[in-house]
Amino acid sequence: MLIDSHCHLDFPEYAGELDAVIARARAAGVGGMVTISTTLSRAAKLQGIAQRFPGVWCSVGVHPHETENHTEITTKDLVRLAESEAVVGIGETGLDYHYEHSPRKVQQNLFRSHIGAARETALPLIVHTRDADEDTIGILSEEMEQGSFTGLIHCFSTSRWLAEQAILLGLYVSVAGIVTFKNATDLRDTVVALPQERLLVETDAPFLAPVPNRGKRNEPAFVAHTAECIAKLRGTEVTAFAEATTANFFRLFTRANRTEVPTA
Repeated sequence: MLIDSHCHLDFPEYAGELDAVIARARAAGVGGMVTISTTLSRAAKLQGIAQRFPGVWCSVGVHPHETENHTEITTKDLVRLAESEAVVGIGETGLDYHYEHSPRKVQQNLFRSHIGAARETALPLIVHTRDADEDTIGILSEEMEQGSFTGLIHCFSTSRWLAEQAILLGLYVSVAGIVTFKNATDLRDTVVALPQERLLVETDAPFLAPVPNRGKRNEPAFVAHTAECIAKLRGTEVTAFAEATTANFFRLFTRANRTEVPTA
């Protein structure tokens, strides 16, 4: 069984066909999925999706692109929204200096608020980082000194330094379909070097469909291609790799109940 640790099932790309998308994921051996929050205005929809489908969970948080529209959100607000049993993580949050749709200081402040919520709820922090390696690790390190928390770097595609530093802090690394791209040599080398007990897989669907579906709308079923690619790179059987990443998922996402996952 595989778990898609990061997808966006509430996005309009799936409107009217969510049942079919979930069914295809099940057929591909994807037993569980986490549908990730990008803005708090969609919290109710995300929880509704998670409650509708067994083995589907959600998060609560604000994507760094959206932080300028959520400057009033506090750690207390996030903790309150995370009370639902459907919520298994805090985020996605973090820093994006590539597009900078929100000011850096605003992103940093809300990133810290999310970390506070992860610490208080004991739910894992789901970290987005792009062109912000040093500030991301700097904030994570500073906050870890204030009290421990768990989490992961989602859709990892940046430097080996960031991955290694995140692991030293106790975080996990989640790999998406970018690893299957022909020009992703450095990323593949890093993924091979990372400890298996810290790896997860994801789609970030509807974005970044892996080869052989690159250029198409992504969906959770396609995480099987990413897992197959990584297993081959690491010289391990796909089944063993799937079992390892699934075990890692449930070790990190402790509120996700494995008994909720439908059996074949």
